Amino acid sequence: MIKRYSLPKMSAIWQEENKFKKMLRVEIACCEAFASMGKMPKEALSVIKKKARFDVGRIKEIETKTNHDVVAFIVNVSEYIGDEAKYIHMGMTSSDVLDTALSIMMKEAADILINDTRLLLKAFRDKARKYRKTVMMGRTHGVHAEPTTFGLKMALFYDETRRNLKRLEDARNIISVGKISGAVGTYANVEPKVEEYACKKLGLKPANISTQVLQRDRHAQYLTAIAIVGASLEKFATEIRHLQRTEVNEAEEYFSPTQKGSSAMPHKRNPIICERICGLARILRGNAMASIENMPLWHERDISHSSVERVIVPDSTILLDYMLNKFTILIQNLVVHEDVMKENMEKSRGIVFSQRVLLELIKKGLTRIEAYEIVQKCAMAARKDGVNFKLMIENDSKVRKHLSEKEIEDIFDINYHLSHVGEIYRKVGI
Repeated sequence: MIKRYSLPKMSAIWQEENKFKKMLRVEIACCEAFASMGKMPKEALSVIKKKARFDVGRIKEIETKTNHDVVAFIVNVSEYIGDEAKYIHMGMTSSDVLDTALSIMMKEAADILINDTRLLLKAFRDKARKYRKTVMMGRTHGVHAEPTTFGLKMALFYDETRRNLKRLEDARNIISVGKISGAVGTYANVEPKVEEYACKKLGLKPANISTQVLQRDRHAQYLTAIAIVGASLEKFATEIRHLQRTEVNEAEEYFSPTQKGSSAMPHKRNPIICERICGLARILRGNAMASIENMPLWHERDISHSSVERVIVPDSTILLDYMLNKFTILIQNLVVHEDVMKENMEKSRGIVFSQRVLLELIKKGLTRIEAYEIVQKCAMAARKDGVNFKLMIENDSKVRKHLSEKEIEDIFDINYHLSHVGEIYRKVGI
């Protein structure tokens, strides 16, 4: 069941308050591990769990002196706990806390994006079912090609979005790891059992191996998956933008009664949401590239990735959340002009049936080159003179030599092009 309201807001995940909450969860989980191993008194654990808290403002104040966020955090937490605070952060390094906390937040963000994607899937499925038999002009190179249906267009988007759902699920899995392995990942001062216990408590898996940090190929895969989803949304939005062009006018974004399209031209109804999504997709791709550049670090760790991630991870998840929700609403309210689709098909005067004529002539024994020359000549004449292509075919002596009137009539039956729509829908699973 899809329940958008059951999940936290994306922006809340990236608030400093939540970051420090996650960091405190990591510290306490490690204390629990130490206590279970007899490495610290259970009484001390009880005090820590009872008293541990923090104040964001105080952490900022301490950080002005320490110039180190994790140290400032630990100092502030220690102020609340008292003497038992000596067991906090025992044998650990900053990245044990930061990377593990970041994984929790990225996992939470992925849950929201996955939920968003499921909502978009439903919107595409509903439209694909509704417009399954709505015939429209298929275009290649922007030019009339052969008939298709608007439902197939939506089914195509549905299928791609389902692949994107899998990409996001894989991204969530790849980032759902933690590391509590010390300064260079050797567990010198914190045993692997602590990592195992803490990660299980936090809903993560322990990394098989780490340095001072989790390896950034995980984060790169996560942000690349987000960028791919964004690129798909851009692709879908670009199609709608084309369909909304005045010369096409087959589908358009919903335009509310109070909406204004232009400060200068009262008649304007612009695809503003689609254009916005196309623009934001560029940011996601840029952030994904930055995440890939974060992968090579000096030796067991440097800090060059950290400042980048403070921007690209929150920004990318927040942007994609926004884009998915906006586009879902757009698809749900999409205005489809079925009558214009029919009118636009008639503008080509039947030449979109040219391949069918070609194939039928080949079946009658003509070579492909002979048949192509005959059909192309009729098609070009129909375009030049503004005559119906079927009429040109019927009046061509070379064609009539091989095709009867009934055979020509059958060639121009639109249902021929729709005969496998049901099979495609079954394959897509709609």
